[in-house]
Amino acid sequence: MTALQLPTERLLLRDFVGQDWHAVHEYDADPEVVFFMTWGPNSEVDSRAFVDRNVAASRVTPRTSFELAVVDVETSRLVGAAGLTVNAAHGKAFLGYCFHRNVWGGGYATEAARELLRFAFTDLDLHRVTTTCDVDNQASVRVLEKIGMQREGILRHDALLRDGSWRDHFVFGILSDEWNSTQ
Repeated sequence: MTALQLPTERLLLRDFVGQDWHAVHEYDADPEVVFFMTWGPNSEVDSRAFVDRNVAASRVTPRTSFELAVVDVETSRLVGAAGLTVNAAHGKAFLGYCFHRNVWGGGYATEAARELLRFAFTDLDLHRVTTTCDVDNQASVRVLEKIGMQREGILRHDALLRDGSWRDHFVFGILSDEWNSTQ
């Protein structure tokens, strides 16, 4: 089986390999990076388990998890992760991403998420992609709006954080015909 590789102008989205856990741990152990997440900060064991799960998921047929390492092509540095969880029977996927703080504001999340939408609608022939983000995560809201996703609603007390607090999430979605009309 060939490893998945999705190139963009500045990035390579590729399947994880075992040694990626070191680079993943650089960002997923950072409390500021995971502030709006329902997980983390991660231990080394958590980071290794994340990478191991995704290496194993890349070998499953039919594949339903496309969690990919995001590599800056110029530096060859792994700068984050972005992925789709696919429900092919229903023609849809859920989008997610997380990036090292050192690349925030550089357009990496937008570039990676846009490529995942292209992959979802062109290569996987899906009908709908959705995601959620914390209502206070304005950077992520901007990314989702830039890639053409529509804010569809709010899920109240949708996420239980490790500290026991509940957070609201915006729901975003985009349909294949909406994506196709922007290309």
